[in-house]
Amino acid sequence: MLFVLTLSAVTAQNNPVQLIPQPVEVQTLSGSFALTKVSTIGYNKAEARPVADMLAQKLNTPTGFSLQPKEGKAASVFLSLNATPNSRIGKEGYTLEAGPKGVVIAANQPAGLFYGMQTLLQLLPKEIESKASASPSGGGGWSVPAVKITDYPRFGWRGIMLDVSRNFFTKEDVKTYIDQMARLKYNTFHWHLTDDNGWRIEIKSLPKLTEVGAWRVPRAGHFGARAEPKSGEKATVGGFYTQDDIREIIKYAQERNVTIVPEIDVPGHSMAAIAAYPELSCTKNPETKVNPGTGFSEWYGNGTFKMLIENTLNPSDEKVYEFLDKVLTEVAALFPNPYIHVGGDECYKGYWKEDPGCQALMKKLNIRHVEDLQGYFMGRVEKILQAKGKKLLGWDEILEGGISPNATVMSWRGISGGIEAAHLGHDVVMTPTTFAYLDYNQGDPTVDPPIYAYLRTKKSYSFEPVPEGVDAKYILGGQGNLWTEQIPTLRYAEYMTYPRSWALAEVYWSPKEVKNWEKFAQRMETHFERADVAGVNYAKAVYDAIVRTTLKDGKLTLIMESEVPGLDIFYSIDDTMPDSHSTRYSQPLELPEGPITLRVVTYRNGKAIGHLITLKRDQLEERAGD
Repeated sequence: MLFVLTLSAVTAQNNPVQLIPQPVEVQTLSGSFALTKVSTIGYNKAEARPVADMLAQKLNTPTGFSLQPKEGKAASVFLSLNATPNSRIGKEGYTLEAGPKGVVIAANQPAGLFYGMQTLLQLLPKEIESKASASPSGGGGWSVPAVKITDYPRFGWRGIMLDVSRNFFTKEDVKTYIDQMARLKYNTFHWHLTDDNGWRIEIKSLPKLTEVGAWRVPRAGHFGARAEPKSGEKATVGGFYTQDDIREIIKYAQERNVTIVPEIDVPGHSMAAIAAYPELSCTKNPETKVNPGTGFSEWYGNGTFKMLIENTLNPSDEKVYEFLDKVLTEVAALFPNPYIHVGGDECYKGYWKEDPGCQALMKKLNIRHVEDLQGYFMGRVEKILQAKGKKLLGWDEILEGGISPNATVMSWRGISGGIEAAHLGHDVVMTPTTFAYLDYNQGDPTVDPPIYAYLRTKKSYSFEPVPEGVDAKYILGGQGNLWTEQIPTLRYAEYMTYPRSWALAEVYWSPKEVKNWEKFAQRMETHFERADVAGVNYAKAVYDAIVRTTLKDGKLTLIMESEVPGLDIFYSIDDTMPDSHSTRYSQPLELPEGPITLRVVTYRNGKAIGHLITLKRDQLEERAGD
């Protein structure tokens, strides 16, 4: 297969073709197409009309034009559904040809036209992202460079997960987030709707799930360190989506070629459900509350943990399966996609171990280990789903108790669970913490609000979803996950999502052979400018220095580098503020003994570009060996 990359050697700012994700083939040609108020949008089949309408809407607002799509070939921008399918591009692929006479986007399905439209928008000046009337900078008008593009995705599952339990996001927030991810050619929105901190989906047959489970007492501060609910304190923080809300969001997503996969997280992570219906737990404690972010578990560093408050459904109680049948009946009726995600992660078995009913069930099933009860539970849940025509999808812990051949595994604890599942013949979605967790810090942990791990954009970009020795047919694709314990607003969700989800978009869409970090970094910077015009937030951690140390024979050595190529790193260890006249870092250096403080800042072309990083000696020593 030929992968044509005729990108200019000049800087990204001078190259008009700066696409994310990178297409399979891009040929740059001479000339350009000028979009004007007399331009026209055409399409050849009725199924293409919705994409044509959306394109007109996207173009008219910033340009001030009044372009109206019409059926027929005589058009400046023509959307064509192929009469004879192009076998190479599949269901989501497209071809795009732009030249002085116009633009033609062709595809086998409307999804391909939609993605071709996204590419066309990225070829236009950045001002096309404006939500109000704008004029392109540089005086070139609304021009599209002459190109010939053939493009199609590497993977069929390209997802982003948004956790709306830890912090509730409004219907409009969710629609905005879906629109943003669709622009990057993501096609799956994994909606984490239930957890310990809030139940967010209306279940009409179980009204307490939202009357009680959707609300918690108001608390501020770091998640995991908040105060317990007080006796009689009102639960006023939260929210939920009505079934009409969900239908509206599903329709909105479908118009953007996005499938929504709902998650009802069981049997662990169920404190909000238990607060509404305490009888579903082992202890049946009527005082159980929706958790507002308290420290309700102890983690021991080796993956094991203990729950201090029960958050697990009782697998031995038939009422639990009656409850789940009601929940999943209504969820299945709402969501048209074949999958329902049922969690299965981080299920604490300590309460099961002490429960007489669970012990009796283990004896009946001839089970020796309490951990195996999760396999029994998931088997029961899968039968409920199958009766409703749905497939079970769960986190990789579902492998531990044994699952049916039809179950799909989402591998989050590294890639090992995905490898095991694929070898067993299961379909797999790769979403490991080490590459795809968007809630992790993006740069130096002293800069952004603290969280328990960090993940740089360059590391996300390096992800390869198909492990060596695994048959690629079992790897459906991958996704990025945004857990929201520390993310209270959409604005901050954007900050944590971008640019890492831009990197993952390329991982999941583009051919493995075209990936190149240096070229991606150039394109990423042009997309910073587009995000600025669109009013979309993003992190600039890629401009910050990466600071590491080694400690050997009592000697502390400093090692620094930049994530974005071509930055200059300046530093001081003499309690002065570093600038472009300070010492420039060029190679590892041995730091002097004593209570020094390192200060580091990055520059490009004589201008400061990164955050100031300040680290005392004890912090530098802690980094040794990381």
